[in-house]
Amino acid sequence: MLVPEVREELNAYLVGVFASAGCPSLRTNCVADHVHCLFGLGRTETLSGIVETAKGASSRWLKTRAAALTGFCWQAGYGAFSVGQSQVEAVRAYIADQEAHHRKQTFQDEFRALLDRYQVEYDERYLWS
Repeated sequence: MLVPEVREELNAYLVGVFASAGCPSLRTNCVADHVHCLFGLGRTETLSGIVETAKGASSRWLKTRAAALTGFCWQAGYGAFSVGQSQVEAVRAYIADQEAHHRKQTFQDEFRALLDRYQVEYDERYLWS
């Protein structure tokens, strides 16, 4: 649903949401069906709180951008991984290259591989709700 025409604006909007919450964006990039956001977690924010804020604000904003987006909503869940300072540049580059990356491996396959790699238990029935 995230057509190319709205992605750049959505990236900028999300950067603003993170900044307003005291969680500076280090890299944000949208593709057709998901968004990757690398940000610093502010000292007064919880991960679930900032994700809820970003998803809620961006969903409301997207609904105003085009008639085709009036029914837009993010899925209920999300994936979050912490990153050490030594990994930041590699993660920034990874996020910037999402379009090319997902031509080789789907988001769903990549996400499952990450969960497996970091030994996160999951139930496929609830992964994409």
